[in-house]
Parts: sequence; C-alpha cells; structure tokens
Amino acid sequence: MQKLTANGTQIAFERSGSGTPIVLMHGFPLDHSMWDGLLPQLQDADVIAPDLRGFGESAVVDGAYSIEDMADDVIGLLDALKIEKAALVGHSMGGYIALAAARKYAGRIASLGLVATQALADAPERKAGRYATAEQVGAQGSVVVADAMAPKLSANPEHIARLRELILRQPPAGVMGALSAMAERPDSTGILPTLGFPVVIVHGLADLLIPPDRSQEMKTSIPRATLLEIPNAGHMPMWDAPVEVGKALKDGLLS
Repeated sequence: MQKLTANGTQIAFERSGSGTPIVLMHGFPLDHSMWDGLLPQLQDADVIAPDLRGFGESAVVDGAYSIEDMADDVIGLLDALKIEKAALVGHSMGGYIALAAARKYAGRIASLGLVATQALADAPERKAGRYATAEQVGAQGSVVVADAMAPKLSANPEHIARLRELILRQPPAGVMGALSAMAERPDSTGILPTLGFPVVIVHGLADLLIPPDRSQEMKTSIPRATLLEIPNAGHMPMWDAPVEVGKALKDGLLS
C-alpha cells in the first residue's frame, strides 16, 4: 500500500486503474479491502481505496475526533494526490463521511455513492450503545465487535468467518475512536436537497443494521438520486451482490 500524510494523519491507500477518480470509503469496523470484489468492474476509473484513520495500515489518532475530521482526511488525501474533484463512495460509516464531505466540500465532489448508510444522526439510545461498546472494546479488544457484528453484516453465512477475521485485524483504539465519532455525528438530512451532483444509493433489502427505508427516504430528498435495492443482500451488498453494485456505481457515477 501507499502512504501519505493527509490532514496531519498518515493515511494508507491502494490505487489502481486510470480515468475518473473515485474514492471508496469503507464501513465500520473494516478496511479498504472490503471493496476488492468491485475492482474488476471499476478498471476504467482511477480507484483510490484508503484505510480510514484508525483502521488497516493508517495511523491511529490519539484523542477524540469527528466524522468531519475523517472527511478532512479524505479531502486531504485528494489534495496530496493533486486531484481537484472525485466521485466519493461510502459504505455505512463511510457514507457518514461522504455526507460530511458533501456538507463541507461540495465543490470537490463530482458524484456521490451511498451504500447501506443513512443521513439521520443516532437516536439517544443508539448513541449510548456506541459508547458502551467502546468501553467494552477498551477492556476486551476488537473481538467484542467481531463477535457482535460479523454475523449481521452479510446475508451470506459463508462470509461470516472472513468478516470476523477482517474485524479482528483492526486496532481497538481505531474501533473506539470511530464509535465515538459516529455517536456524535450530526443529522445530514438537511443537506440532501442541496446536492447538485449525481447520487447513487444502494441498499440490501436484508440489511440487519440499517433499515432499507433510510435509503428510500434519502432518494426522495436528493434531486438527482437513483436507488438500487437488492433483494437477499445484507449490510454488505458489495459482497452479497458485487456485479449489481459495481454496475450501479460505474453507470451512475462514472459515465
């Protein structure tokens, strides 16, 4: 992997292909490799897949930080690569980061992909649950979220062991930092009507973590949005239905 300093943080990333720049932002608590199954369909693009701060080979940052800070990292990476404008695709937590980037850096975004994510902030009980999980991770390590989340991420039971292994690779401090950042993220529904670029929304109808109606609500509010709903796909539609997801992103964001 390549590594650059962006927004004062060392960010590791994979880069492949050539053409329109597209940044793939992974979900919680994973890393850039979750996108590997889509790369064959995005060969005509300049694909940049970072490990977000605290995950994979990117730096673990001390102290509290926000989803906006993580968006600053992504835009800082584009600055370091001398890319003025790119398509941004975010899965779950990556979608929160994509929406934060759209709020602060709309002029840097050519198009937006929102995969298995939502614009709403956490309800109070969900916020409290994230902080409780962060405390458990501090005491017991990333196995806490690996055991809890791996069975819920994909609709295909054959993926569970690989997802659990991927989660266990993540630094506990990064997992804790992301949990706090997600808990404190603002509601993004207000910016949806202002998004003037193409937006592709993808959601698995068997998603156990974020209800599909959250994507339906976003589709209603965004002027140039398309929505792909995938039956029998869970919270990882890029694993459960990679051909469909890759085609939707390519056709909607890169054409």
